[in-house]
Amino acid sequence: MGVSADEFYDESRVAIIPMGLCYPGRLSSGGDAPPRPECAPLWRDRLLAHMPDLRRTLLVGTHAQTDALGPGKMTERVMGFRDHLPTIFPLPHPSWRTRHWAARNPWFDAEVLPALRDAVRRALA
Repeated sequence: MGVSADEFYDESRVAIIPMGLCYPGRLSSGGDAPPRPECAPLWRDRLLAHMPDLRRTLLVGTHAQTDALGPGKMTERVMGFRDHLPTIFPLPHPSWRTRHWAARNPWFDAEVLPALRDAVRRALA
């Protein structure tokens, strides 16, 4: 995102909102299970209603992207990030698996990350 720790953790400027406020449990193969379908409908819209001045929404990972944009493939959404600007910015989830994904998709570091930093900088200005 290209912001300092102070900016990132300033709750008056940055909100980190999970897809569900319910812990989904672990998958037997490792990692967290997908968000539980009953959680977000209970609270998400009410929480977002308290944030009327949102300037950017970073859709981090497939679950956030599917919720906001409908079905689709994460790589195609991230590659087409410009289609969703200025308010929405789809991104891969920053898990250990992303390192392998980014290595196979060098356009991410070259094109998407600079545009993300610029979009975040403009939103926080």
